[in-house]
Amino acid sequence: MTEVESKPGLDGVIAAAKQAPGRGLPPVHLWNPAHSGEIDIVIAADGRWIHEGATINRAALVRLFSTVLRKDPDGYWLVTPVEKMRITVEDAPFIATALDVAAGSDGSPVLAFTTNVGDVVEAGADNALRVEIDPTTQEPRPYLHVRRGLEALISRPVFYELVEMAQERDGVLGVESGGMWFAIGRSEAPVS
Repeated sequence: MTEVESKPGLDGVIAAAKQAPGRGLPPVHLWNPAHSGEIDIVIAADGRWIHEGATINRAALVRLFSTVLRKDPDGYWLVTPVEKMRITVEDAPFIATALDVAAGSDGSPVLAFTTNVGDVVEAGADNALRVEIDPTTQEPRPYLHVRRGLEALISRPVFYELVEMAQERDGVLGVESGGMWFAIGRSEAPVS
């Protein structure tokens, strides 16, 4: 697929995002610009960012856009101090692609997930794990809260890692992280 070329609306988002203070995430939750519109950006269910039909191949640009992404009750927006542009998100805006397990200060497990845009998120009270069942396929759809209502779909290989480490409690399989217990599925009844 072709690389996305800069467009006037896209240029404005890029320029404003680059001016975000510090190296952390910009305070998009505090920005309420008067100007809003739409931009033809889709975050596909597989994690690809697509602009006007072309995949955005520059990882640094995708990472930059991900830092100004916000979920409001009326949808997903790329937000800068001067404008906000609605985009389409097919499932979750991020994909959890890696998992590291460490011991917390009290010795309990901490599950740290890395997303496709480079965020590292520890599952716990502020970043819950949840699993939905796809009504069409009946397969699990696991998610991790990343920040301010934004979630990452947990990739199949990472979910398999969770299943391998899961423990059973009252017929439910789950994992512990940051002092919290997260159900990830029902245990199968033994066949007699």
